[in-house]
Amino acid sequence: MNINQLIFRNLLKNIKHYYLYVFALIFSVCLYFAFVTLQYDPSMDAVEGTIKGGAAIRVTSILLIVIVAIFLFYANAIFIKRRSKEIGLFQLIGMTKDRIFWILGVENFILYFGALFIGTFVGFSFSKLIILVLFKITGVKGIAKLHFSTEALVQTILVFAVIYVFIMLMNYVFIKRQTILNLFRVTSSAESRVKKMSVLEIIIGIIGLTGIGLGYYVSSKLFDGDFQTMTELFGAMAFILGAVILGTYLFYKGSVSFLFNLVRKSKNGYLNINEVLSLSSIMFKMKSNSLLLTIITTVSALAIALLSLSYISYYSAEKNAETSIPANFAFGTSEEATLFTDELTKNEIAYDETKIDVVMADINIGKILEADFNNLNFDPNMTTLAVVSENSVKGVDLEEDEALFTNYDGALKKFMPMKNTGEVTLETKDKSIPLRLIGLDDVPVVSYKYTAGGMPTMIVDNKVYDQLSTNKNDKLQLPSSTYFGVDINKNTEIDKANDIYQDLKLDEHEFSLSRLDMATTNKANMGLTMFIVGFLGLTFLITSGCILYFKQMDEGEEEKHNYTILRKLGYTKGDLLRGIQGKQLFSFGIPLAIGLAHSYFAVQSGWFFFGTAWTPMLTVMVVYTLLYSIFGLLSVLYYKKVINSAL
Repeated sequence: MNINQLIFRNLLKNIKHYYLYVFALIFSVCLYFAFVTLQYDPSMDAVEGTIKGGAAIRVTSILLIVIVAIFLFYANAIFIKRRSKEIGLFQLIGMTKDRIFWILGVENFILYFGALFIGTFVGFSFSKLIILVLFKITGVKGIAKLHFSTEALVQTILVFAVIYVFIMLMNYVFIKRQTILNLFRVTSSAESRVKKMSVLEIIIGIIGLTGIGLGYYVSSKLFDGDFQTMTELFGAMAFILGAVILGTYLFYKGSVSFLFNLVRKSKNGYLNINEVLSLSSIMFKMKSNSLLLTIITTVSALAIALLSLSYISYYSAEKNAETSIPANFAFGTSEEATLFTDELTKNEIAYDETKIDVVMADINIGKILEADFNNLNFDPNMTTLAVVSENSVKGVDLEEDEALFTNYDGALKKFMPMKNTGEVTLETKDKSIPLRLIGLDDVPVVSYKYTAGGMPTMIVDNKVYDQLSTNKNDKLQLPSSTYFGVDINKNTEIDKANDIYQDLKLDEHEFSLSRLDMATTNKANMGLTMFIVGFLGLTFLITSGCILYFKQMDEGEEEKHNYTILRKLGYTKGDLLRGIQGKQLFSFGIPLAIGLAHSYFAVQSGWFFFGTAWTPMLTVMVVYTLLYSIFGLLSVLYYKKVINSAL
């Protein structure tokens, strides 16, 4: 048998171990080529012209390279160790290390570049679909065409060729450094086993659980007013990050063994076969893989949290636009409003118009704040707010000494909470007017251009408003002192009205706003973020799932002799399989559960900025869990084959 026949037979023999690796490689190449194709696709001009998508896609392609490279290096390290005995046998029969490296290199070349070719073809086939998805979620109007890019092909080949060179370098160093004796011991020494827990490990386990718990607790209090200065806020964020990541590492290092050891002690050491195959194995395996599991858990949590928050923003885009702009269209001058309404009339579009005079004034709100803000660059005694008359707002009837705050919602409301009632003081040019606050609402009255960065709008009695108008501070006034709102009566005509708004180029004026345009822009920006984070998360999900699957393959081969002994003792395949199912539930379920918990508290903190919405977060978590569970199922099927061949 010559070398070529040996390579071919080895390739066929090992293909059953490489199939998931090849699939992940094909998937990675497919995704990378599709992303690079987006950079050179002419139809992406529509995206680049609206949401700067080209730069975002380029950054994403770089992150994809990092994720894929780390996965390929790690997977290669696992496979080269699995073949250590085979390499040792080659040396025993007289092969040189260079010849062995050549055999492995040719095998890898066939698998690697075969997967690269298939992945490139699949990526090209799906590039149009990816562009269609991007256009759909960003709301960009463009025509997606199937476009083959030579530049994208060259870039993909170069990137993965460089990764292949580094993989071969890793293999060469591994083969050169190992002796024949070490090659036969590599697999058996890959995992460390401990028979008894030490006091130090128990302490580590308790510290790990405590660290995660403290991180969660501080996260829940992050924006409740306990941290008022930026230094305190960033310090709390750094503490959360450090406590959760370190706690996660120590959790895998000691907490899992500690908790499972408590379960084992509660049974006085009498474990059934299912518990032996699941709990006892997991107790010691997770400890040796603690760093890997920490990375997988942390990045998974980050991907789920970012995707959830971007989906929440996308989901809430229209609602946020309604909060920012009370009417379908807003203007700052009567000329702009008249120009627009005249065109609406010509096109027979029915509308309602609202006119609200606005005066900016200093208000003393120190007595209604629920926290002390002396440490911030903020003076509650001189807060500039928009003030409108009760006659401008439907359904509001105030006494002369009363005031109502409205349109106070979002992040600022949570960071600087106010009481619903209390004493406020309205400052005019020559006197102060004490008023009683009788309510705090979130209904918008004027557009965000008048609300001084999200501060509430103050509604006062008409007499008080006349006094303020007469004695207003000219230095505080905005370029526009009147808000004009135009609401379209029929929702089906809003798009047509928005086209008229665009044709008149009214969006070039500072106080002219379109609610539809704002919602569309917000959806485009958040849609692009969701698109990118989603594909990066999917790539990491596939690669991390494959890594955990490869680890289970290793453990299955290592423990095969245990299954042989158990089968000889009379345990059936079903008995062993139930234990294996419990093991996979813990092996894949624990990192998933911890990652979901991390992401929940991260999203909970993000609600401060992005708003509260359970549906997007739960949707992301359920989809991620279902996809992740596929690798656990594949591991069970692999163990089933190992059990069948054990006797």
